[in-house]
Amino acid sequence: MSNLLSIAIEAATQAGKLIKENFGADLTVNEMQRHDIKLELDVRSQKLITDIILGHNPDHAILGEEEGDIGGNGDIEWIVDPIDGTVNFYFNIPHFCVSIAARNRETKESLVGVIYDPMMNELWTVEKGGVPQLNGKPISASARAEMKEAVVTVGFSKSKSALDAGFERYKRIAYEVRKTRMLGSAALALAYIACGRLDAYVEEQISLWDIAAGVMLVEAAGGKIMTQASTIKPGTMFICATNGKLDIEPYL
Repeated sequence: MSNLLSIAIEAATQAGKLIKENFGADLTVNEMQRHDIKLELDVRSQKLITDIILGHNPDHAILGEEEGDIGGNGDIEWIVDPIDGTVNFYFNIPHFCVSIAARNRETKESLVGVIYDPMMNELWTVEKGGVPQLNGKPISASARAEMKEAVVTVGFSKSKSALDAGFERYKRIAYEVRKTRMLGSAALALAYIACGRLDAYVEEQISLWDIAAGVMLVEAAGGKIMTQASTIKPGTMFICATNGKLDIEPYL
């Protein structure tokens, strides 16, 4: 195990412990948006992760959902989502995770990815050139290649334009597949594709910290990722992730 992966696992599991301890507790809401919620616990989880990473390597940079760009000017950049699935967490729905990735700051090459679901105690890990794992066991994407066999998750984003585009896409997909699911965590959607539980995930408007670790997992597990700049909100992106065998693009 590389030093970077060891740090990512330490940070993800410690943050996961923190958020699990607060599951079901009274929560401080920093911001209640129309289609999103920002919690004080998001900030606390981000700070815990930041302290662990910079405690090991003060020169590393961190791009996090809650703090923006912080840290040093070293050649490693960490991409952190301290609670992916905050709305689920707030409403006591036990489907959320911590997502941490590291990449080369200059080349943007992915180096490690970790996703931790503290409620299920499931830890997905991957590092450059390695085999993706779930709780230490190798995983791979599913072999399902036909839409009629597939289970697909569709994310619905946080603006009217993104929602409208998602509704139209959802109709095209839902008629063709075995089942659709709306789960509320982009990182876990990607982790589930990597280990064969889901076959595809589509969302109109997503941020880098939501998907950085998951993209690396999916690609290492034999899946395929398509991203492009969002036409709806600058700085976000459209994503379509599959098991690498399902041809979903005609329905997008």
